[in-house]
Amino acid sequence: MSSVNEGPEVTVTHLEIARLIERAHRRFLDLLRVELTRLGTDDISPSQVMLLFTIGNDELSVRDLLERGHYLGSNASYNLKQLVEADYVHRSASLRDRRSARLRLTDKANALCEAIRAMHDNVNRQSARNVSDAQELETAFNVLRRLELLWTDSLRYGEGA
Repeated sequence: MSSVNEGPEVTVTHLEIARLIERAHRRFLDLLRVELTRLGTDDISPSQVMLLFTIGNDELSVRDLLERGHYLGSNASYNLKQLVEADYVHRSASLRDRRSARLRLTDKANALCEAIRAMHDNVNRQSARNVSDAQELETAFNVLRRLELLWTDSLRYGEGA
């Protein structure tokens, strides 16, 4: 049986899947870097763009953002500070708990997200030209989502993955 890469066969383990996900994520950040350059935007990093998409149209607490995006606290704090200073994120004290900050995107952030979304919509139209390609993307998404849930359950309940 030949593999997709036509290289030596690799035993598929959870470790190999995690390594592949990490490499794919890095390539995606590289793609975002190219898109930011095309847009002439140099005051935000690809990782910070991902934070913007995690916030989306919602108003979140910092804690909600961390849980939703699975970010490391200190790294997210630094990036959020940068995003506030660059006018991508509006940060305000919560009305209920003044110690807690609420986050929402500014118009500048929404415009950037729309421009990036438009580029990706174009790429998606080109890459999923037939039903088979679209089904493969959906299958990949569903498999990765189930894997995420399996690993989350393993952490919560202490069961081996």
